[in-house]
Amino acid sequence: MLIILLYVGGAILAPLIAPFAEHEVVADQFMPWSATNLLGTDNLGRDMFTRLIYGARNTVGIAFAVTVIAFVLGSTFGLLAATVGGWVDQLSSRFVDVMMAIPALIFSLLLLTIFGTSIISLVLVIAVIDSTRVFRVARAVAQTIVTMDFVEAARLRGESLFRLVFREVLPNALAPLIAEFGLRFCFVFLSISALSFLGVGIQPPMADWGSMVRDNAALITFGDVTPLLPAGAIALLAVAVNFVVDWFLHLASGLKE
Repeated sequence: MLIILLYVGGAILAPLIAPFAEHEVVADQFMPWSATNLLGTDNLGRDMFTRLIYGARNTVGIAFAVTVIAFVLGSTFGLLAATVGGWVDQLSSRFVDVMMAIPALIFSLLLLTIFGTSIISLVLVIAVIDSTRVFRVARAVAQTIVTMDFVEAARLRGESLFRLVFREVLPNALAPLIAEFGLRFCFVFLSISALSFLGVGIQPPMADWGSMVRDNAALITFGDVTPLLPAGAIALLAVAVNFVVDWFLHLASGLKE
C-alpha cells in the first residue's frame, strides 16, 4: 500500500517534485548521472528523473482510466447476461468468446493502426478488449448468485431487472470483482507499456515508461542501468498491486491465519 501511495503521490505532485518540465531538453543526450541530472539524460537530452516522475502520471493515470471503463462495461454486461439468462446470455457469451480468441496485443495493434494512436483511441480500444475478460469473471460469479433464494424471492416480488442486478447480485459479487479490478489494472498497465514500447501506445512527447525503455535501450550495451529504471518502476507497481489484491482476497475469504 505504501508503494502504491508513493506512485499516486508522485503522479499527483509531479510538477512540484520534478526538477524540470516534462518536455524540456536540459543537456546533451545520454549524459551520466550527476547532481544536476540525478538519473542522467535520455536520447534527446531530457532529464530522466523528471521523465520518470511524469511517466507515473501518464502511464498509471491512463491505465486506471482504462480499467475503470473496462470494468463498467464488462461487469454491467456480465451481470446482466447472468441475471437475464436465455438467448441474451448465450449470444453475449459467444460474442465474448470470439473476441477473446484473438490475442489481445495483436488485436490492440490492429485497432490502433486503424483508428490512430491518440489517447482517446488508446483508452477506448484497450478498455473494450479488456472488458471481455471482466465480462467472463462477472458472469461466472453472478451465475452462482442468481440461483440463490434471496434472488428468487426478489423475482417473485416483481423487482425490476435494474434492482435485481444492482441491489441483489452486485453487492454479493463485489469482493471478487474488486480483486479482479486490481489484477486487471496490472494487465492494462502492462499492455499500455508494451504498446508504448512498440510505438503505438502513449505518443511522444508525453513521458511514458514503455517508450522510455525503448528510447534508451542502447545504453544497456554499455553497461548503463538507466533503461532498467522505467522497467523496474513498471515491475514494482505490478508486484505491489498483486500483493494488495492477495491480501484483499484473503480478507474476503474469511480465512484465519
